[in-house]
Amino acid sequence: MAKGENIFKRKDGRWEARYIKGYQSDGKIRYGFCYGKTYREAKEKVTKAKAAMLSGNVPAPAGSKQRFVFYCVEWMKASKSRVKPATRVKYECIMEKYIKPRLGRCFPQGFNDQIIGEFTNELLFMEELAPKTVRDILTLLKSVLKYTAKQLGGVFPQIDIVLPKDTRKEMRVLSREEQAVFTAYLLNNMDEQKFGVLLALLTGVRIGELCALRWENISLKDGTIRITSTMQRLKDIDANGEAKTKIVFGTPKSDTSVRTIPMCDYAISLCQRMKPRCGSAFVLSGTSDYMEPRLLQYRLERYTKDCQLEGVHFHTLRHTFATRCVEIGFDVKSLSEILGHANTAITLDRYVHASLELKRAQMNRLAAEVV
Repeated sequence: MAKGENIFKRKDGRWEARYIKGYQSDGKIRYGFCYGKTYREAKEKVTKAKAAMLSGNVPAPAGSKQRFVFYCVEWMKASKSRVKPATRVKYECIMEKYIKPRLGRCFPQGFNDQIIGEFTNELLFMEELAPKTVRDILTLLKSVLKYTAKQLGGVFPQIDIVLPKDTRKEMRVLSREEQAVFTAYLLNNMDEQKFGVLLALLTGVRIGELCALRWENISLKDGTIRITSTMQRLKDIDANGEAKTKIVFGTPKSDTSVRTIPMCDYAISLCQRMKPRCGSAFVLSGTSDYMEPRLLQYRLERYTKDCQLEGVHFHTLRHTFATRCVEIGFDVKSLSEILGHANTAITLDRYVHASLELKRAQMNRLAAEVV
């Protein structure tokens, strides 16, 4: 049996695949079964059976009026004014791709821990989604179920959603030698895009924040950068026909992401060198024309390829900035505010990557105290 698939090899040699076919009037599950001479045949049959369920009818438990898809749609309407456009698009994608196809035609009164557990296993072992993605899906599902429970009153079952453990991968950070090579490359024949990438390496700003940054947000007198907006290319969920995307300017990721970043003297001198006459010009172009994040990421790929640096994304610059700050003894609270984090725990958990050299230096300091 493949874990989470409910496909077994029977004693008679056949393969049996089980799936949720419907619900009894008391909300209990009614299973369907598919058989095959091989595992592959049974899996193909159960996949077709599940697909057919999407266009079929499932008997409603007593007292039920609406299927779960109704509450998904209503929850999206209710949350529209509370979430940012990027978050709304993310929710729409999760709803349409995962939640509605698998759970939309069910009656919510029939939900229980086993149904949600099988839904989780399908995402992890059949779809082979990353634990982080499954956590996002289940977190959204939990919010919709909470909303559904309020609408149904006391007739909704208590459901325990178990989130899979998030196995976070170590983020790529430039070594000091790599950073020196990369900085020298950016300074050579520096244009607006190279300057923007170097500025991100010196301040830790996000790619969307940099793309939305205008020169009027940079004060050479005070030596600061004021982050007030971000840029994203999002799916146009209001578009008719074919899927389209559009550039959206909005507020940063969170309230704490609206911040003032003090610049070092070196960054100030670079700004003095690159600042155009027009204060409303975008930093990445020097004109009223903007550069979107996708194009900047392509440009960064070219830069890192020229420097023979592998596995570098724009967020690598942010992680590298945070790590360098910690290496020189930067106050974590101040660093957290510069990065725009809600608390220092996020900074320490996700953005601080101590190098082997720093760890060795700390161990030597300890040895000097105790030996």
